[in-house]
Amino acid sequence: MDAVVARLTGRSYLTTDRVDGVLVALASVGCWWLFEWYNAPRFWRGGADQVGLWWRYHDMEPNLFLRRLGYDWAFATIFPALFLTAAALRATVFGAVRVRPWRVSRGALKLAIAVGAVSAALPLLVVSPWLVPLVWIGWALLLEPLNFRRGRPSWLADLAAGDASRVTALLASGLACGVLWEFWNYWALTRWTYTVPYAGTVKVFEMPVLGYLGFPPFALEGFAMYTWLRAWLGEGSRTPVL
Repeated sequence: MDAVVARLTGRSYLTTDRVDGVLVALASVGCWWLFEWYNAPRFWRGGADQVGLWWRYHDMEPNLFLRRLGYDWAFATIFPALFLTAAALRATVFGAVRVRPWRVSRGALKLAIAVGAVSAALPLLVVSPWLVPLVWIGWALLLEPLNFRRGRPSWLADLAAGDASRVTALLASGLACGVLWEFWNYWALTRWTYTVPYAGTVKVFEMPVLGYLGFPPFALEGFAMYTWLRAWLGEGSRTPVL
């Protein structure tokens, strides 16, 4: 995907934006460990089969150090895959998607931040498998308005200008990557399975079918999280690859 994006846009994480590529990978590791904390605190201290609230890993490396290396290597690919796929889709399929300029009111931004904060905190305070949707929307609701207000790269700012290419590309990227991840996982020896209360027995690969609804907002959330983290290094307004 990096090569495709380089051909389409002249930019990529491996050619022109190497620092961003490293930062995206590091942010991907850190943010996914946050999601693992939601799923099962201290999950990586157990044995070969890991039990989580919503997903569990099977046939893992029993050596903790080697398993941690494997986790981090895999987690480092999540955000780069989402963003590069979205960049390719934005440069081709969704590049011309425009909408009527839509600017969110200040009150709506404050409400989104408040709802996002509650949504991000509640699954940590209340242990319930029914709260998993909040994990995939809470940080987006919390951080995207903050990015928008600070003038950082933002799909809310795009919509305010009538440009829906980035948000639609991210949504499509989330679904595309999610389907591919579940397809590859289904055939793997070391893999994950799910415990989801929403039509959990109706599956496509290992994922309950309703679980696929979480991938598109997860892509929006990942972009908001990375943009917010990137700003702490003083370059939050820098134009991203996506």
